[in-house]
Amino acid sequence: MTGEVPKEDGGGGGVSLEDLRQKMVDFAKERDWEKYHSPRNLLLALVGEVGELSECFQWKGEVPKGLPDWKEEEKQHLGEELSDVLLYLVQLSHYCGIDLGKAALRKVHLNAIKHPVNRYISQDKKESSSDDDEKKITNPDNNNSNCNEISENLQN
Repeated sequence: MTGEVPKEDGGGGGVSLEDLRQKMVDFAKERDWEKYHSPRNLLLALVGEVGELSECFQWKGEVPKGLPDWKEEEKQHLGEELSDVLLYLVQLSHYCGIDLGKAALRKVHLNAIKHPVNRYISQDKKESSSDDDEKKITNPDNNNSNCNEISENLQN
């Protein structure tokens, strides 16, 4: 791994979590840093990077999607901080033996079961229903009743 900064891929090609994981494994190996990469140390580094990411938004108030009022240098700095968080998260999952991609997909599936669409859309978005209870949007905090049962069923 060289010290060159790669140019952004304008071809629309994506980078997989596995690509990032392998690059970070190689990066640490080349520098003999693996001995420092315990789950605890990586978690603490991740928390520090989340703090640095937070500083990008500090004192800005509510920020609109797309960051239209941000300077290009601010967006670039934000991208670097987001990348630091992602890379530490990928390393942490690696050293914990967790397939982050599979774990994330599983979590999306669990969230879809825990928070079904029909409980969160308003009546005017539903095609047909005459029940008054369905006209209300339910509170997402009240949907924890079957979460443990669902999780156990998915594991089996």
